[in-house]
Amino acid sequence: MTAPGLVGHDDIDALLRRLRLGTTASELHGSLCGYLAGGGSLHGSSVLAALQLDGEATDIGADDLALLGRLARQSETELADAELGFEPLLPEDDRPLAERAEATVDWCRGFLGGFGLAGTAAHAQLSDEAQEVLRDLGTIAASSFDFGSEDEDEDALIEVQEFVRVAAMLLFAECAAPDPSASGSVH
Repeated sequence: MTAPGLVGHDDIDALLRRLRLGTTASELHGSLCGYLAGGGSLHGSSVLAALQLDGEATDIGADDLALLGRLARQSETELADAELGFEPLLPEDDRPLAERAEATVDWCRGFLGGFGLAGTAAHAQLSDEAQEVLRDLGTIAASSFDFGSEDEDEDALIEVQEFVRVAAMLLFAECAAPDPSASGSVH
């Protein structure tokens, strides 16, 4: 359940339908988080421009732009949260398992695309752990799910979603988070 005042999955889903962007709420959030985690900056540009998204609707209203701006600030704040409070925007737990699994795949696909769009030099110097995390996210993004036992599938999806959550924070910390120990000197 999304906390009051926070942008939720349903808010973004409704926005995407209005703007006819041809993406899902989870994929948009994944793209945004990947862009931010990859060191991308939204200062001076809109979320849609930064993520190179064009919708069929040409009249994007101030309210829609404000919602996207709130989502960007919320995502950046959560990714940087020292309490590890970041959560990918996915459908609520009461939605069907297949829908939530597909949304997780969409989120990972979006994250990888956004991470690539950020295109910073830091990507070339990723730690072995970060490179492995990116490969694992790629595996998830290319997945299709076969469902068997609902309880086992539910547990597996929870594990995958937890991995995705931690992976996004790890990549953000490595590529985008300001280094508090940097004092201007080269080590």
